[in-house]
Amino acid sequence: MSDELVSGLLKKTDLRVVLATTPELSRQARATHGTAPAAAALLSQALTAAALLGALQKHDARINLQVECDGPLRGLFVDGDASGLVRGYVKNPQVEYVGGEGQYHWRPVFGNKGFLSVLRDQGGGEFYRSSVDLVHFDLAADLERYLHQSDQLPSHLLLAQLPTGGDGAAESLGIVAGLLVQPLPSGDMDAFKELGLRLRRDFVPVLQAHGAAGASAVLRALLPESDFEVMSRYPLRFGCSCSKDRVMRALLAMGREELTDLLEKEGQAEATCQFCTTRYVIPGEEIRAMLETGSI
Repeated sequence: MSDELVSGLLKKTDLRVVLATTPELSRQARATHGTAPAAAALLSQALTAAALLGALQKHDARINLQVECDGPLRGLFVDGDASGLVRGYVKNPQVEYVGGEGQYHWRPVFGNKGFLSVLRDQGGGEFYRSSVDLVHFDLAADLERYLHQSDQLPSHLLLAQLPTGGDGAAESLGIVAGLLVQPLPSGDMDAFKELGLRLRRDFVPVLQAHGAAGASAVLRALLPESDFEVMSRYPLRFGCSCSKDRVMRALLAMGREELTDLLEKEGQAEATCQFCTTRYVIPGEEIRAMLETGSI
């Protein structure tokens, strides 16, 4: 199963369907941040959700998902865009244990109180943020509630992670996928409700049976309706837009006095990207050149 997003339309009922498969990028994120099993699973879920919502954005816009909570995870932050690029991190990567299967599976990780916040980069310097309290303490369920409450848009959102392999070599992030269904303004709401019930019943079994064959095979099995039309398809990837130039611009924003103080005390500047863990070191001579040339 490769990392891919496929979106399409059930034309008779005007229902939009978006499927994201993200096993490879989920494993890359786990390796990048050195996350323990519970933290890795929730980061994978959040990245998959960011890919789904990123597909709904304009070409040059991003969407950010943030969770703050009082449990051991403490929170997470992910973002995605319409090109398929996602990135993110958890505040505490060492969370290992979850609860038993069922309603409170993720409660030991999230804790007893928290909120989910969504920030949309509309482009042109315009941003829109809204948030809801965590009620279900389950990322898919609380994000679905957010879409209905804050966006006034009924949605079915499913996230699944299935292990592959065995004999002591099982991969917990073997098959990872997310599915989003939303009605268009003229969508058939009865059909939307019926489809949601069917997908909640069939999503995991279909992934188990067809996940290895890829996103197209999963969609064909989930949506045998002849009127389903694929509208877009593109690869997904875990990556970052950080660079030394961005670090330099951040230094410029500090101001001459603070930068001079940093140079005197540290002799250089260091920064580590939270999203990809890349470490940048700006030598003292480059900082002095900035000060001497009047760049700041």
